[in-house]
Amino acid sequence: MAKNTILIVEDEADLVQVLAYNLEREGYAVIKAGSGEDGLKAAQTKRPCLILLDLMLPGIGGLDVCRLLKSDEKTRHIPVIMITARTEDADVVAGLELGAEDYITKPFSPRVLVARVRAALRRRRDQDDPQVNLIEVGSLKFDLTRHLLTAVNQPIELTPTEFALLLTLARRPGWVFSRSQLIDQLRDGQHVITDRAIDVQVANIRKKLGEHQDVLETVRGIGYRVKDEP
Repeated sequence: MAKNTILIVEDEADLVQVLAYNLEREGYAVIKAGSGEDGLKAAQTKRPCLILLDLMLPGIGGLDVCRLLKSDEKTRHIPVIMITARTEDADVVAGLELGAEDYITKPFSPRVLVARVRAALRRRRDQDDPQVNLIEVGSLKFDLTRHLLTAVNQPIELTPTEFALLLTLARRPGWVFSRSQLIDQLRDGQHVITDRAIDVQVANIRKKLGEHQDVLETVRGIGYRVKDEP
């Protein structure tokens, strides 16, 4: 995988120019593709460290491109951030369920996008590092070695399922997980987990977090996320 090389798959030339300028100013190398077909070829041959993928593309649409990327052993581990002018929940959920790392809706600030890129790459590095046993998000700290959650150094007692659910969200702060994604993460083959069960678990977690519960957000019509706080 090409370190610090980002592939932009976008057919709006003006937007590509703005994105490339801001990314290159931050030290990233940029590859550009104006169609879904060209984006797939570039991803397979250049192996960028991250892909910015527009959903409205000529030829193969962005969702299909994401599906093909995530089904290919050579490209499935490349983080994908979707760029979309759409606001329909179904499109966002579909992209996330296909394996996209994040999404951002047009219009957006290039500075915000660069911050999302940094966060996605940081999460990918953390996932690949088996030595990462401490995860901090806002006031919360997860000690994976001791299976312990603290908030401002005060222990928070969670059940194993509650801990696993909150940890899943905390590993990717800012990323919205649909209920079906959370079910997939928590399924153990012994218990049936439903959308309603996820909602109940979230409600219980919030009660136990008390004054720190604002870190856990509901995204209406989609699912849940942990705030992406510095």
